[in-house]
Amino acid sequence: MLNLTPMKNFQNLSQKIINSSELLNLIPALKQEGKKIVFTNGCFDILHKGHVTYLALAADFGDVLVLGLNSDDSVRRQGKGDDRPVNDFDARATVVAALCFVDYVIEFDEDTPLRLIETVVPDILVKGGDYDREEIDPTKKTYIVGSDLVRANGGTVETIDLVNGFSTTGLIKKLKQ
Repeated sequence: MLNLTPMKNFQNLSQKIINSSELLNLIPALKQEGKKIVFTNGCFDILHKGHVTYLALAADFGDVLVLGLNSDDSVRRQGKGDDRPVNDFDARATVVAALCFVDYVIEFDEDTPLRLIETVVPDILVKGGDYDREEIDPTKKTYIVGSDLVRANGGTVETIDLVNGFSTTGLIKKLKQ
């Protein structure tokens, strides 16, 4: 007879969603262990193949993937539409934390994840292919926030091609038709 701890998987899932003080304790410990930390961010409102592919590929750049997840207010300020986010932070965080290659999820309420990037100082900063890892002008839409900081600390900035035909905005539009 198997001796299974009730809710073990749910507890593991919940422990992946962290707050700022947990992040402050976690990052130095991971770096001391020699772990290569990858950071990315986004809304991840309605999870789809494009998101999953992107996060899996981002995780492949290092040992630990830290995902900065926009708060509900931050998503609203992104101008994605009055009906966004479709899922609240807790729902979005739970779904992305369930992915085996996402190690930690942390909420940010600002318009950009710069404060988180300053805290994590990742070895690798990753964004989607709609950004330009070589762009140095912060006023350009393709500029990757925090890229200068990551490079100044010896890290790298990477982009991942988007999966054609998959976007949350596209899915919402399709559902409304």
